[in-house]
Amino acid sequence: MPTIVIIAHNIRSNHNVGSIFRTAEGLGVNKIYLTGYTPYPKTLNESRLPHIANSTDRAIAKVSLGAEKLVEFEYNESIKDVIESLKSSQYKIIGLEQAKYSQNIVHYAAPEKIALILGNEVDGIDPLTIELCDDMIEIPMVGKKESFNVVQAMAIATYHLKYIKP
Repeated sequence: MPTIVIIAHNIRSNHNVGSIFRTAEGLGVNKIYLTGYTPYPKTLNESRLPHIANSTDRAIAKVSLGAEKLVEFEYNESIKDVIESLKSSQYKIIGLEQAKYSQNIVHYAAPEKIALILGNEVDGIDPLTIELCDDMIEIPMVGKKESFNVVQAMAIATYHLKYIKP
């Protein structure tokens, strides 16, 4: 069964972040990296103003129901630094995005160590980050809408990568 970490990059919503924690905990994700302007729970060496850190922490905890205390996480503004560190630890960097070279997740053979990148709720993964990915995967859509909510996409992809063999 693969080891999976999540990189949540430039996620805008505290509620989505809380739901990412709760879903990740339920699916056995090993760690969450929060990058860019993604909100994050309070940390030991908190650098944000107290009222901002407290407000953000409460909003995330309201949805995660304590999962933010169960899943290891790290905040780093630079996604590039996180990707470089994970690559040096033999993680395959996989973007979850409808892109030119995306592979249908149904046919994708999951490697043993996966860093799954989730992009912004509106714009997805930016082109510079896509260039840093080893692979791109997408979830096939059959309805009229072109994408899922970031948390639902993360849940579908994580479950598939971890538990279903192509």
